[in-house]
Amino acid sequence: MTLAVYLSGEIHTDWRDQIIDGASGLDVRFSGPVTDHAASDDCGVAILGAEDRKVWHDHKGAKMNAIRTRKGLEEADVVVVRFGEKYKQWNAAFDAGYAAALGKSIIVLSGPEHSHALKEVHAAALAVAEEPRQVVEILTYVLTGQLPG
Repeated sequence: MTLAVYLSGEIHTDWRDQIIDGASGLDVRFSGPVTDHAASDDCGVAILGAEDRKVWHDHKGAKMNAIRTRKGLEEADVVVVRFGEKYKQWNAAFDAGYAAALGKSIIVLSGPEHSHALKEVHAAALAVAEEPRQVVEILTYVLTGQLPG
């Protein structure tokens, strides 16, 4: 069984690399958003033309990124949504809600300090992990039935 896993959320740390490296040898296909912050912000104006106002600049980029995000979420078996400590990821909250509406299996990756703020997101998740290693262990269990260690 191959799992399609979409890695959503915070782009300022290496959590994606930790999961991808840790899942080496598992039958997993990973996808996710564009993690180059400048490219993600500027894709709309780079392709469709400049805007005089920042709100329309951001609007174009957000809509183009939504094409990629929707496709990735729709094709995923499992959606991992990371909420980082330093940055607010409103897009991650949207991704979690969209994935839940699609009936996707959701794993939230967040620190304990966000438990209260993310209680509704956590309620939609099938698992809430605090470390990328735990996500790898969940994927390993799902694919092999083996517990860690």
